[in-house]
Amino acid sequence: MLQEINRELKGGTRFKNAQEKPRLNKLKCSIVTVVFNGGDSIEDAIRSVLEQTYDNIEYIIIDGGSTDETLNIIRKHEEHIDYWVSEKDAGIYDAMNKGIAIATGEVVGFLNSDDMFALPSAVAKIAAVFEDRSIDACYADLMYVSQDNRTIVRYWKSSQFVMGSFGLGWNPPHPTFYVRSRVFKRFGGFDLSIKIASDVDLMMRYLERYKIRAVYISQALIRMRVGGVSNKSLKSILRQNKEVINALKKNGVRFSLIKFAARKIVNRAWQYVVGHI
Repeated sequence: MLQEINRELKGGTRFKNAQEKPRLNKLKCSIVTVVFNGGDSIEDAIRSVLEQTYDNIEYIIIDGGSTDETLNIIRKHEEHIDYWVSEKDAGIYDAMNKGIAIATGEVVGFLNSDDMFALPSAVAKIAAVFEDRSIDACYADLMYVSQDNRTIVRYWKSSQFVMGSFGLGWNPPHPTFYVRSRVFKRFGGFDLSIKIASDVDLMMRYLERYKIRAVYISQALIRMRVGGVSNKSLKSILRQNKEVINALKKNGVRFSLIKFAARKIVNRAWQYVVGHI
């Protein structure tokens, strides 16, 4: 077991290169992996980044002070990681905010330790959207997979955003949500007072309240292992939806509780059906 958890550890090529990498004539995409004791899965996440065909990626890992094999795996791939840090934090959204602050790319997205890109061209497809300078964000479909990554359990088919959609129980899959850094700077990051639905609040704030321009990519770009914090139990699901309802009120989005609940149930059931077709 690691004995260094009480002090900050850092590494990555940003600390080892005397000169910055020459800037390519392409948009830089910052990918942030947030992890805590993810030794069983983080290597799959890292490898899926390394397999990407897009060649202007900044890769950042924010670790919450892991005591398992996570740091050994990070160090194993350190030559391909621009920046990593291991230190105690206030939870997943605090770690994500740290990643946003560290990122230097024009576009920022999150690939957490249980996530993997679904195909090597995923980042290239994301970057292509942002060739249009008026586009602020994009998102895609998501596949929930079994712990061994062999079986598709659910398929989250998203759709183009329409104003008022969050009030009907809709939101994009956050692991597929990529945003220009200027949006984070202007409208703020994750609200740490929201414990398990701050990602939904952030997307709602950007799309419904501030009306940023987002593009839907009608394709699964991310594979996510089942068992995340927000959906690991009925209690977590109920708590998440309570937080989403509070976010709707906070962001001034009109909603009907009956329609919200009904749409959520139907969407979740349909994801399981599509996942088994």
